[in-house]
Amino acid sequence: MESPSPSGARPPLSPELTAEEFRRWYWLKEELAGFARELGIRATGGKDLLAARISAALDGHAFSEPDPVRRAGARQLAGPLDGDTVVPPGQRCSQAVRAWFVGQVGEGFHFDAEMRAFFADADGTRTLRDALDHWHGTRDGGERGIDSQFEYNRFTRSWHRDHPEGTREELLAAWREYRNRPVDERGRA
Repeated sequence: MESPSPSGARPPLSPELTAEEFRRWYWLKEELAGFARELGIRATGGKDLLAARISAALDGHAFSEPDPVRRAGARQLAGPLDGDTVVPPGQRCSQAVRAWFVGQVGEGFHFDAEMRAFFADADGTRTLRDALDHWHGTRDGGERGIDSQFEYNRFTRSWHRDHPEGTREELLAAWREYRNRPVDERGRA
């Protein structure tokens, strides 16, 4: 097994890597999917899931796939919609629902984490009016967190906060330098 790489020398993805060394580095999802195929393991799913599968394979452990998300019922909302429309379990963040929200709050509407969570938790007892109230109630919460799989987005937000006059070229150079260091040798964005 390969030992930890010196700072600034990201190792190539290979079956000889230890899971610990693998987790020290930033990998693109495309790199992870290709490496998973090379290891003969599933190459589907999000970046975090791919990394967990690969880590288990490199450690020689079996990986327990997470339970699939079960969508209750196939019924999805379609027009016409109003505030009294009940949100069924399993409702997706669809174009029909988005169009209704845009009509209520304007083009600034988007399915952010709070709204995706609202629809993911729908149990058939809440209405679009409840969803609209949820939208308004979550707008003044200040800056929202960015999920871990969106590391570039977190880095960009942090970098712009620290370098308000910085250029795109400077941002991209800083990102390349940041992601090419092992995780344990860089700050968290």
